[in-house]
Amino acid sequence: MPEWNDGHPFLDYILKYKSKEIGFIFWLCLNKNMPTILFIYGWRLFFYSNESNEPIHIHVQKGDIEAKYWLLIEEIEIIEAFSYNFTPASKREIKKIIYQHFDLIVSEWSKHFLNNGKDA
Repeated sequence: MPEWNDGHPFLDYILKYKSKEIGFIFWLCLNKNMPTILFIYGWRLFFYSNESNEPIHIHVQKGDIEAKYWLLIEEIEIIEAFSYNFTPASKREIKKIIYQHFDLIVSEWSKHFLNNGKDA
């Protein structure tokens, strides 16, 4: 059993009965350095904890597709910082998801980076 599982029972089950790759994905979700705020339609939306000095943004990943989007709060707008392996359809899909959950992303960003993880 890998040492990085931190004794999470669900992760222990995944590692014992499922593939190591799936277990690693669940470990990423439990990792405090990369807090996941939303899983939807196979997309993972998350932050890197060491990026508090950057303007508000969200990282997205689905399989081998990944990107980073800046969120402009006043304009309720998003700008692509980078993307990898996107199709036009997947780009439309994730932009729609980000817009639909814009307030949640901003709220979670504020909780994590401005309030040190405490509720606002």
